[in-house]
Amino acid sequence: MVNYASVDLLAAFTRELELCKVKPGEHVVILTEPYSRDDYAAAAFGAAKALGAHVIAAAVPGGSPAPLPSTHTGAGPGLASVLADKAAQDLLKSADLVVDLTREGFIHAPVQEEILATGTRIIFICDAPEVLIRNMPQEQDKARVIHGAELLRRSTTMHITSRAGTDLKVNLKGSEPEFQVGFADDPGRWDHWPSTMVLCWPEFSDGQIVLSEGDILLPFKEYVREPVTLLVKDGRIEEIKGGADAKMLQTFLDDGGDQWGRSLSHMGWGLMKTADWFSTALYSKADIMGMDARAFAGNFLWSTGPHPVLQRESYAHVDVAMRDCTVSIDGKDVVVDGKLVDN
Repeated sequence: MVNYASVDLLAAFTRELELCKVKPGEHVVILTEPYSRDDYAAAAFGAAKALGAHVIAAAVPGGSPAPLPSTHTGAGPGLASVLADKAAQDLLKSADLVVDLTREGFIHAPVQEEILATGTRIIFICDAPEVLIRNMPQEQDKARVIHGAELLRRSTTMHITSRAGTDLKVNLKGSEPEFQVGFADDPGRWDHWPSTMVLCWPEFSDGQIVLSEGDILLPFKEYVREPVTLLVKDGRIEEIKGGADAKMLQTFLDDGGDQWGRSLSHMGWGLMKTADWFSTALYSKADIMGMDARAFAGNFLWSTGPHPVLQRESYAHVDVAMRDCTVSIDGKDVVVDGKLVDN
């Protein structure tokens, strides 16, 4: 039977590469591993070719250095086959755009920063087809996320509260604000389709975080079933209290012996208005990265583990997407009870 899936995806991938500013004569490398989606690779190849680019499809052996199953966890440690192969790295550095279709990507691998430093753009794509298409980025999204990142850059404090009891104060000094917008259009730019969010990498935060029913735990891709209270001091989780969800978090963060497992990493808020909070419940865990959860408009997203600003390498990467929080930057509310303000 003929597989028409890539044909169905061709228009979406062409639009995505247009947003990434692929031009005639540029070099596009499509990076895959054995378990990458064939239809994505074919659609990306066809889209790049249609836009007049030189295209190379590079398939490398799978296998991650992280002690986790490669099921789109978000840990982003990269592939051992690329991390240990200078020729593979040189190929990626020589490209104008890398379309990363691997299962985990190189989000938190230092080698990715080396590749970006050469001017290569990278767009990471791994969620389910409907998730990509429903959350197709728009050019005007970039102004929204840049506005949020600039607000963080000129501010000193982020304060997160909720009716459930969250009360966390974050020192923004040196936190190097960033954004994700769903396309990689500037030289040396990494991005993730789909995503629309603002984030930063603070070192110090203090207070407590209270997870409520319906908040989402990633990489578990599960909804919180009962309250969890986390006590935070100097950017580190000192205590986790609650039932089964608390026990799962505590075990995951502690059993691997990762020294940075309980240290907070990036945090920020989602601006993706097309994202569905309930999407995580509709797919198997192997089918999605969970970007609906990570970026839905008005969430508060925080994480543990890797911290590039502080040169912390870690596999204990947890993302927690919370609803119904209020996020204030130097006293200015950007999210109120889970709803975006002026966005």
